[in-house]
Amino acid sequence: MIALIEQHLPALQVVIPLVAAPLCMMLGRGGLAWIFASIVALATFAVSTALFAQAYGGTILSYHMGGWAPPLGIEYRVDILNAFVLLIVSGSAALVLPYARRSIAAEIPAERQALFYTAFLLCIAGLLGVTITGDAFNVFVFLEISSLATYALVASGAWVNKRALTAAYNYLIMGTIGATFFVIGIGMLYSVTGTLNMADLAVRIADHGDSSTLRMGFVLILLGIGLKLAMFPLHLWLPNAYAYAPSAVTAFLAATATKVAVYVMLRFMFTVLGFDYEFQADTLRMVVMPLAIIAMFAASLVAIFQDDLKRMLAYSSIAQIGYILLGLTFLNETGITASIVHLFNHAVTKAALFMVAGCFIFSAGTSSISKLAGIGRDMPWTTAAFVAGGLSLIGLPLTVGFISKWYLVLAAFELGWWPVALMIMASSLLAIIYVWRVVETAYLQPAPEGVTRKEAPLSMLIPTWTFVGLSVWFGVNAMLTTTAAGRAASALIGSSHILWKD
Repeated sequence: MIALIEQHLPALQVVIPLVAAPLCMMLGRGGLAWIFASIVALATFAVSTALFAQAYGGTILSYHMGGWAPPLGIEYRVDILNAFVLLIVSGSAALVLPYARRSIAAEIPAERQALFYTAFLLCIAGLLGVTITGDAFNVFVFLEISSLATYALVASGAWVNKRALTAAYNYLIMGTIGATFFVIGIGMLYSVTGTLNMADLAVRIADHGDSSTLRMGFVLILLGIGLKLAMFPLHLWLPNAYAYAPSAVTAFLAATATKVAVYVMLRFMFTVLGFDYEFQADTLRMVVMPLAIIAMFAASLVAIFQDDLKRMLAYSSIAQIGYILLGLTFLNETGITASIVHLFNHAVTKAALFMVAGCFIFSAGTSSISKLAGIGRDMPWTTAAFVAGGLSLIGLPLTVGFISKWYLVLAAFELGWWPVALMIMASSLLAIIYVWRVVETAYLQPAPEGVTRKEAPLSMLIPTWTFVGLSVWFGVNAMLTTTAAGRAASALIGSSHILWKD
């Protein structure tokens, strides 16, 4: 029995949450649905852990759906890169759901909570499917499953603030445009190669030669994924979506959705397209790199002037996406390692910070920074979690944020690009300003008279501090994450033919 389960682990990774979603809807009111969704999330995390253990040891799994071999059949392919991302997605879900019990109960009526957890499971299934599939069209299908579920999750914030409906609608429009670009780009690659299997696409593209169709396919895929991952200036959907979604949804999306989109970009840029042609490297160097650097500064500056904590953290996320994309544009192993390790590091840090914002909303009824005066004395554990997460966001030593920026700076120096290294360090200083604004308000300003605010419940504090603990643990002992990211980067470099001109 155990051997049979191990044989079908890649399929179970997606099938478990996908089948569980409609079952969850039939459980009625929120309590049973939450218990069921939490068990499913733990099961998917167990599967991801088993797959990561195999991939970390150097095994590449190829699972043929229905017994049909690729390229005709659909392949689920697991290597160290997507096993790492699977772990991020499923682990985040397993930690966010315990937090969601009290948070969602305060934000969504009980009779609607089963629908909420159904959408949550569909979102998990979609994100895991995008990550594990080896079929280009399946990437689009699962991307749409996760996106449609995400729109519903963001809109569920309307029970607290009606602006969540507008945020979800804007997200839907931008997401649909991105998905359209992406699927047209895939169609162009298919017209050139006659295959949708990503490994087969890589071989046939290399044999095909340059063409205007191939170039246009590359551009459309880059634009489509750029919209999905909120690449500057295609980020306009993200601040409102994060600000008005339920707190648990924001924490989960910040930890997973953009990370999966970055994974798709990595997979298509390096594995599928493979940098066989100069225009691919030139596009990253001349277009994506400047936009990434602008995002690092512009989004951080906008974050400084935000009064709403969730919006401040949303703009911070756009800046952090800039760091991730910058590492990719270096096109060296250290830079790509920095980007991959930052997928994990940013996930645990930003999930913790958005959970803190949710705790403030739960206990104080607001996420407005100006209304959180003196809250550090009323909610010491919650506020301390923000301080720890904020230090990681800044990139102080002994936190995961330092590990990411250290690798980015090393990658820049390897190429002799010391001005870029200085810009990485300078943009990090901007994070000090907006983190300090919250710390100053929470600890140094007097609390309003007659206002009583209790510490957040343990069911919310424990997941929050678990993420904080991960951000410190992997900042002190980063061997696991940096080794996994380094192996993934080495594999990506080895599968591509980068034509980089210093």
